[in-house]
Amino acid sequence: MTAPAPLGPARGLNVVHLFCHPAVSVDAGAVRKAVDDAGATGLQVVTAAIMGAKADTCFMVLGENLWDLRKFQSRIQAAGFKVAESYVSVTEVSEYAAGMPEKMINDRLFPTLPPEGMKAFCFYPMSKRRGDEHNWYALNYEKRLELMRQHGTSGREFKGRVLQVVTGSTGLDDWEWGVTLFAVHVDDLKDCVYTMRFDEASTLYAEFGKFYTGLVGTVDEVLDATLA
Repeated sequence: MTAPAPLGPARGLNVVHLFCHPAVSVDAGAVRKAVDDAGATGLQVVTAAIMGAKADTCFMVLGENLWDLRKFQSRIQAAGFKVAESYVSVTEVSEYAAGMPEKMINDRLFPTLPPEGMKAFCFYPMSKRRGDEHNWYALNYEKRLELMRQHGTSGREFKGRVLQVVTGSTGLDDWEWGVTLFAVHVDDLKDCVYTMRFDEASTLYAEFGKFYTGLVGTVDEVLDATLA
């Protein structure tokens, strides 16, 4: 069978978050092989053990060919994981990042994950509000740029403590962005989100979906925690 033509963004990576529960029986060996084979084909797979009842395990997968991400999902499901929730997005550079150095642009489009030393994990989707009183898309570009620069200044306070990966999902999923946070400590996640919610860009114009929190680990560490 001829392989389908690769599919992905013109520049950047496809991203899918798979939030899973184990079925009655999970083939741990098949999960390990799926992750190993994904890496061999150029995919990045971040595995995290999720706290609470929303999910048990997260597989965050990044790669240039969307077909490869879909095959990985099929293999994880065949190995005994049920996908309870998912999120589809792509890496992107914000329209407010004009003039950003090329290295910073590449870091956003082609991140290397997970970051070393940051084992605390959080994911949530978000959109900008379109209310009758506060409508982000009714603001002119200059005002939006000003608010996003203020927002970015708050985020830089957490450099070295939190890595934020914002991926675009307008037209791809139910929300406009997916936000994945990696942190040194669990309370770094809380402090970062709390602080940035006081910015006008968030206070008046941001809406948030469900939060998923967990621990980044190797495949074996995550399987040991979720299949115990």
